[in-house]
Amino acid sequence: MTVLPDSPNFPYRRYDRLPPISQFSIESDSDLSETAELIEEYEVFDPSRPRPKVILVIGGPGSGKGTQCLKIAERYGFQYVSVGELLRKKMIHNATSNRKWSLIAKIITNGELAPQETTITEIKQKIMKIPEASGIVIDGFPRDVGQALSFEDQICTPDLVVFLACTNHRLKERLQKRAEQHGRPDDNPKAIDRRLTNFKQNTIPLVKYFQERGLIVTLDADRDEEEVFCDISMTLDNKLFPSKEPAAGPSELDLSVLGETSGPASGKSLQCERMEERFGLRRVALGDLLCSELQSHSDRGRHLRDVLERGEQLPEDSLLELLCEAVASSVRQGKGVVVSGFPRDLRGAEEYEAKVGEPSAVLLMSCSADIMSSRLQCHRDDVLHRRVESFCSDSQAVASHYEGKRLLHMIDAERTPEEVFAQICQVMETF
Repeated sequence: MTVLPDSPNFPYRRYDRLPPISQFSIESDSDLSETAELIEEYEVFDPSRPRPKVILVIGGPGSGKGTQCLKIAERYGFQYVSVGELLRKKMIHNATSNRKWSLIAKIITNGELAPQETTITEIKQKIMKIPEASGIVIDGFPRDVGQALSFEDQICTPDLVVFLACTNHRLKERLQKRAEQHGRPDDNPKAIDRRLTNFKQNTIPLVKYFQERGLIVTLDADRDEEEVFCDISMTLDNKLFPSKEPAAGPSELDLSVLGETSGPASGKSLQCERMEERFGLRRVALGDLLCSELQSHSDRGRHLRDVLERGEQLPEDSLLELLCEAVASSVRQGKGVVVSGFPRDLRGAEEYEAKVGEPSAVLLMSCSADIMSSRLQCHRDDVLHRRVESFCSDSQAVASHYEGKRLLHMIDAERTPEEVFAQICQVMETF
């Protein structure tokens, strides 16, 4: 008897449509990948040690991830892990003799993402080789949400993710320049376009994922690398190393008194505010102290108000007394001080040192008379001229005085505020 295909006794399975063909991947081939059991058994961090800080730095190809990661590692004593370098080294040593790495080499050279399982395994093995690390900064990972989930599942939740945002035009420009200088296999024109496309597709959901978890900070990477790193340092200090009262007394920086002297419109107020926020120093400005004193009901406040009402010049001794009291109060509390706009002349410097002592450093915000004048265009010309002329005359003596004591640090205040603060950060790192 003939059994028709529609009959339930038909010996072959009937399909309304052909079954899907399984897509090949390196991970799906048992000959090309490690087993899940082998990966799961890795103990990434030594349980007998505190878990190191883990920072992920992400961004488009050419956004400066490697440069900034190296700076972070150097500044904080962290271990640097470049995922790209890990994979490239494995490719170089294994591509000709190993089928798996031969395929991975082709994938990366074409600008595609390396297999997720392989990448995670390489990161885990690298971390296991640095058990004494106090911190680890990982360059170029994750590239998509899937990799982020896998990282958290198999390694840990990062302490911070730094996203270096950069325009597509700038990324392409930097990659082309790098290709000319270093000749990386994945910096060929076709791969560059593919990598930028992949990054654009994956970055929005990836950044959103970390934003929802409160783990990411986004920084403008179109700027000079020192400006970018200054912002990174501020972020890491605030988020990973929040200032705390020292348990065994103040540190050397906590007890430092920094003089910050500069001409009108040199940007000293902005920079002092940044120093206050970045380094936990207390900003002391003579003008602010005077305003508070004039509004008080103290005997000194009433005396100073009377002097002003008579149109007389305020006594230098009273002003210096206000300043010394504020500085001494902060130092007693274990807080460092940045004194804004002082000393203005040599006499003030000498009297301050006689009562309080030498400052730890003096920052001179160097700015030409023409630049200061252009920034003060809203002021009357005669007043403007006198203020600039007075500062230029008095600052030379102050600069010579502190230069002789090796306490003077010249800051180029004609540059952008970010560049100026980057210079200040370099000085502060010497403490």
